[in-house]
Amino acid sequence: MTDTTRDVERIYSTPEVVAKLRRLADALESETPFRIQIAGERIRVPARAQFSIEHERGEDEEEIEFQLKWSLDEDDEDEDGDEESDV
Repeated sequence: MTDTTRDVERIYSTPEVVAKLRRLADALESETPFRIQIAGERIRVPARAQFSIEHERGEDEEEIEFQLKWSLDEDDEDEDGDEESDV
């Protein structure tokens, strides 16, 4: 069994981010699952995932996070998804 707690962050070039966002946008628009590989782990984001945007402001910096969130459900295992991308 794998550890359920995980927090991974990685910096990408602009072309890499554009490609990942384009694939994600296509999946969101077509209401299909999205597959992505993050630090060696394959992640499947179901079509029912909720999308949110967060903005944080501190004294010295600001941050915007694009976030997808979903509950784990075994029924999602049967859905097809997009090809994977390594994050």
